[in-house]
Amino acid sequence: MSSNSPWGSGSGEDGGAGGSGGREDKGSPWLPPSHGGNGGSGGGGPKRPRGFDDMLRRGPFGPQLPGLPQGKTLWLAIGGGLLALWVLFTSVHQLDRQEDGVIVRLGSYSRTVGPGINFTYPAPFERLIKVPVRTSQTTDIPSGDGQNLMLTGDANIINLTYTVRWSVKQPAHFLFQLDDTTGAIRSAAESAMRATIANFTLQQAITTGKGDIELQVQQRLQAILDGYGAGVRVEAINIRDSAPPQEVKDAFDKVNVAKQEAATQAEQARGRAEQVRQTAEAEAASFDKVYAEYRLAPEVTRRRIYYETMERILARGEKTVVDSRGVTPYMQLPEVRRAAPAAEDAANSGRR
Repeated sequence: MSSNSPWGSGSGEDGGAGGSGGREDKGSPWLPPSHGGNGGSGGGGPKRPRGFDDMLRRGPFGPQLPGLPQGKTLWLAIGGGLLALWVLFTSVHQLDRQEDGVIVRLGSYSRTVGPGINFTYPAPFERLIKVPVRTSQTTDIPSGDGQNLMLTGDANIINLTYTVRWSVKQPAHFLFQLDDTTGAIRSAAESAMRATIANFTLQQAITTGKGDIELQVQQRLQAILDGYGAGVRVEAINIRDSAPPQEVKDAFDKVNVAKQEAATQAEQARGRAEQVRQTAEAEAASFDKVYAEYRLAPEVTRRRIYYETMERILARGEKTVVDSRGVTPYMQLPEVRRAAPAAEDAANSGRR
């Protein structure tokens, strides 16, 4: 190797033992000092550092480092600091008020701790897993904008989308009892909803039966998850939408409109019938009163009925009343009154 290489040993063929030719030995600073030749005490080249500690001392901060033999105490200090940091970051844990911590010791469940500052053995001996036990979580079914078709009790298909709101009540069971607790909640919720909707008609599921459906699904789902030991509390079931499938929605809307119109007309007919019934009952009650009066004074009652009847009949036609008996009217007053407007209209037409 040429002596000009920075990695050369300083004893190449060209340089010789004494560094002939005036060339400076450029040995590697990472290699230990060579004995003899140019690297010896009598050579003219630079002195090589004896180790990493010697290199630090020759740096700009070298004089400030402790002058300890071979740097052993420095390495102990660095190691002790790293050990302290490792213990600090893996043994001290801060939990929020919404969280509980499940501590696992060498892969097995050890204990559950509450909010605040908690201490464990350093990793990998113990590990703390945070679980949000005081926060409600939701699972949407279906998860996207797709349809969730089910069969109702009257053999109709309904698109039913809903949300399950749940929380963790047993952190250890939630973490270790099931492989996929969230997936188990989704599958159990779908099963509970299908079993419940089969007891309701399509009309009930769309209108008045939503509250009963939500309550029954919540009870069924809680029973299923308790049987699994999932450590989950079902807080509520909220039906977001219940409607026929999109393919038949227009036809279903038309049927609903026709049903609503029929119901409106039936209600109006019932109202009219009630009105007629009340009128008939009032007339019957009035007749009963008249009959009671007739039985007390038949002649007076007959005369009063005659007068009332004549009033109703004569009120509908034109008439002339003559006060004195034996006087014959010399003018047909009704014809005159009818002819007067006609004559006036003819006169007005002639002026034009």
